[in-house]
Amino acid sequence: MKFSAHQIAQILEGEVDGDDKALVSGLSKIDDGKKDTLSFLANPAYTEYLYHTNASVVIISKDFVPEKDIPETCTLIKVKDPYASFAKLLELYNQFKYDEKGISKDAFIADDVEIGEGAYIGANCTIETGAKIGENARIYPNSYIGKNAKIGANTLIHAGVQIMSDCEIGADCVLQPGVVIGGDGFGFAPNSENNYQKVPQIGNVVVEDHVEIGSNTAIDRATLGHTIIRKGVKLDNLIQIAHNVEIGENTVIAAQTGIAGSTKIGKNCMIGGQVGIIGHLVIADGTKIAAQSGIGSNIKKENSVFQGSPAFNLLDYKKSYVGFRKLPEMDRELSALKKELAELKATIKK
Repeated sequence: MKFSAHQIAQILEGEVDGDDKALVSGLSKIDDGKKDTLSFLANPAYTEYLYHTNASVVIISKDFVPEKDIPETCTLIKVKDPYASFAKLLELYNQFKYDEKGISKDAFIADDVEIGEGAYIGANCTIETGAKIGENARIYPNSYIGKNAKIGANTLIHAGVQIMSDCEIGADCVLQPGVVIGGDGFGFAPNSENNYQKVPQIGNVVVEDHVEIGSNTAIDRATLGHTIIRKGVKLDNLIQIAHNVEIGENTVIAAQTGIAGSTKIGKNCMIGGQVGIIGHLVIADGTKIAAQSGIGSNIKKENSVFQGSPAFNLLDYKKSYVGFRKLPEMDRELSALKKELAELKATIKK
């Protein structure tokens, strides 16, 4: 599908500088612009690429003043915020890309499943008895929806996602390939023979609206009650969330983080990659945790910043790190002092 510069400018409420009939059929980066594609310039560090780009249309700030000639083959669209405008176009592109409807003849769907108007179910999907699929939900091939599971309206479930029985996914969510929702929590109890007896996990997972979950992330069902991912949460790839964890609204968590059972994380938190958080903790609203930190105790003060393993307040961590870096020098000085002291003792004995 092709769009003209005029059509794009109308969508973005922008102004065309150049050929408003210029057509584009794809997207490209400004440093790798190609003919018949649309690009954007938001970062001044990339300005030089604009002066020799092959892109047919480029979105720029209305305040931008070129210092050199721009190729005649390049049409500009001037907007208030180039990055936000390009993001808007990407969202529209995704809507076209994932505008699927209908049910594949190769899907297995139980007789009593409720499917909303405009939904799409791809090949080799399995949807078990009692499940409910919302309007315009899209479930891509090889996904599994368990008994009595619920999928909200407009939610996008990519290929190979597993949503186990009784779990609930809200509206306008995105689950990337390989996500597992509602696998058993890691619950085992030692018995008299010093073996581990599995504790049945009979709760579920509740994912509220506008949540995105990255590829191969696993969210375990609760032992009792719910594991809860609140509205607006964004989870990266390869994250482990254990049973009965609760993550507050609009919290974002980067890849390879692990959160142990029954921990409660507040809203508007930011958690870096490879963070480990032990179980049964409470993390205050607005907390920021640096990558590779280990959290072993409650964080009670809101909007705190923590780093290290075990983690502590960022300012204290930086002060401690200054001392840590001096340890080799301090060790050499200590060895020299010990040597001098030994020589002094030897002299006194004489």
